[in-house]
Amino acid sequence: PVQIGLSPEGHRALLHAPARRENPSSGTALCHISISSGLGISSLHCPSSPGADRSLSPPAEAVPPLSWAGCLPFCTGVRPVVLLQHGLLAEGSIWLTNLANNSLGFILADAGYDVWIGNSRGNTWSRRHQVLTITQDEFWAFSFDEMAQYDLPAMISFIEQKTGQKQLYYIGHSQGTTIGFIAFSTMPQLAQKIKVFFALSPVTTVIFSQSPFKKLSFFSDSGIKELFGTREFLPHTALGEQILSRFCVCSKFCKHILATVFGFNWKNTNMSRFDVYMGHIPAGSSVQNIIHWLQGVHGGALRAFDGGHMYNSLHYRQVGAPFYDVQHMEVPTAIWNGGQDCLGDPRDTALLLPQVKNLVHHKLIPHWNHMDFLLGLDATEVLYREILDIMKKHP
Repeated sequence: PVQIGLSPEGHRALLHAPARRENPSSGTALCHISISSGLGISSLHCPSSPGADRSLSPPAEAVPPLSWAGCLPFCTGVRPVVLLQHGLLAEGSIWLTNLANNSLGFILADAGYDVWIGNSRGNTWSRRHQVLTITQDEFWAFSFDEMAQYDLPAMISFIEQKTGQKQLYYIGHSQGTTIGFIAFSTMPQLAQKIKVFFALSPVTTVIFSQSPFKKLSFFSDSGIKELFGTREFLPHTALGEQILSRFCVCSKFCKHILATVFGFNWKNTNMSRFDVYMGHIPAGSSVQNIIHWLQGVHGGALRAFDGGHMYNSLHYRQVGAPFYDVQHMEVPTAIWNGGQDCLGDPRDTALLLPQVKNLVHHKLIPHWNHMDFLLGLDATEVLYREILDIMKKHP
């Protein structure tokens, strides 16, 4: 994860910076975004059990680098920790790509929280392994199972070690909620470390999803591998970024494709930052992860990856892939979902809600699509202030 923190001067400078033709944060790494916003930042790596390194970044660092400072002057004492986890085909900077008054990462840091941002294995910033390289099929043999079983616990343990705090707030978007539901329902000791689980556009089933990716479910698992190979799926490339940022900004058809695939709501998006958004997505994942999601289209439930008889017998000691039961999760949970969400369909969310035993808040936002939770022009008023209010009620 990436821990971030604001200096007051840098924050104000960002808020009042004049508009530029070229966005300085388009196509740049998270640390560069933070520096251009008046933030110091350090990128950390925490090894998870099977050897993969999860990229982390810590919150408040001003000058000099790597110092633990940067909270606003009125912040005193220990700052509560927040871990932000992005969704499928995204990366950690998605929490920082809008201006400071409209990006959840900045808003939380400005409110005095110790903000950590995770990058899921296999994306642009999480491609390290202690033994394997990205040219080996074994590196890409993972799905959101491993993210929940190994990576999320490793990140939480790492943050606990660095901050000395025994509990934190967890905010997930899309697949970031999926790994939260799995991890917190299967590992009670880990669940005890979560003050509140904030699930933004939660996805545990994709029965009603309107995503074009759903059509790939007509192919067998081996057919998907024939189409896309056995390694990386939709990695971020310089050519792809140029095509998306230069061509799509003026093409209604291209923007329509992006809206249906990723869930953009262009009427509620700051189009002057279009090149910034395209500079960071898609950020890639593994083909196996995509296959796992497609298995959910037919299965209609949240299950572990089904690798076939031999794989299942070896990994699970049973013929079929086991089911995950969200009802086993005791963590206080707040859920927001969008009425126009093409990926986290409201009908799927309706199936999830009765399974959440400790639901402290739920809100349906009728006009929102999938990316509004991260990039919506009205996100601060509609969502982020509510998150801060709930945090204050659950210190």
